[in-house]
Amino acid sequence: MKTKSAMITICGRPNVGKSTLTNRIVGEKIAIVSNKPQTTRNRICGIRTEGDTQLVFMDTPGFHKPRTRLGDYMVNVVNESVADVDVVLLLVEPIDNIGVQEEQLIRQIEAVQAPAILVINKIDTIEKPQLLSVMAVYGERFNFDAVIPVSAKTGEGVEEVLQACRSYAVPAPHFFPDGVTSDQPEKQVIAEIIREKMLWCLDREIPHGTAVEITKFSERANGIVDVDATIYCEKASHKGIIIGKQGAMLKKISTMARNDCEKFMGTKVYLQTWVKVKENWRDSQFLIRNFGYE
Repeated sequence: MKTKSAMITICGRPNVGKSTLTNRIVGEKIAIVSNKPQTTRNRICGIRTEGDTQLVFMDTPGFHKPRTRLGDYMVNVVNESVADVDVVLLLVEPIDNIGVQEEQLIRQIEAVQAPAILVINKIDTIEKPQLLSVMAVYGERFNFDAVIPVSAKTGEGVEEVLQACRSYAVPAPHFFPDGVTSDQPEKQVIAEIIREKMLWCLDREIPHGTAVEITKFSERANGIVDVDATIYCEKASHKGIIIGKQGAMLKKISTMARNDCEKFMGTKVYLQTWVKVKENWRDSQFLIRNFGYE
């Protein structure tokens, strides 16, 4: 067989830079990014095809202690993603101490006997000699196939990660057609873009209690895409904050989202948004599934 493929899981604690690394590897934005933990909720495939070799990177939610059914779902996604892959990239911060989340992930990797590469992210924030103690601590805990320092933000070290991942590709058909960079449907990407803008614009817990449902997605004859989106939140007081004074906050969120949607779609997008209250939806199995987390 002439073609080769590899399935690669990227895992780590919340906010360690998994989605930023995925976007950097793929070469375009397929996963939303914010400075708030638990930004990623679903497993997102980033696909990089280089000639006869296809690397499929699975960006997973941050591994954390769940407090809701949605949190349980996110942790299960991580656990399932570590199993039955060609290699796991454990993404960590440049700290010479193994945290609780990292220890649990290493145990999960040990349990499934998966090959693993330690990727130390955010090296642009430290002096290079500090890396030695980080590498030593993790090297004593687990026999990683490789240890690669990177900056997902600047791109430093990312080619080394790709080079290491290529060595795990085995003769197999490509999982996705050439030219495809993500497994996400367009509607899902647009919903995630809207949620990203809420994470950027809103404070504290409010954006974590939101979900976005695309209720209309159609293309006109002239190529303009019409999108209707409903934002769900858990409290009436949160609804007022999301809408803002005279609708100013919702307009800001929608304008920012529309700009990114147009870049993603490559055409004009007419976006309309509404806000509704669904109390405690994160603990409703039905609503979790309804919003695409299943």
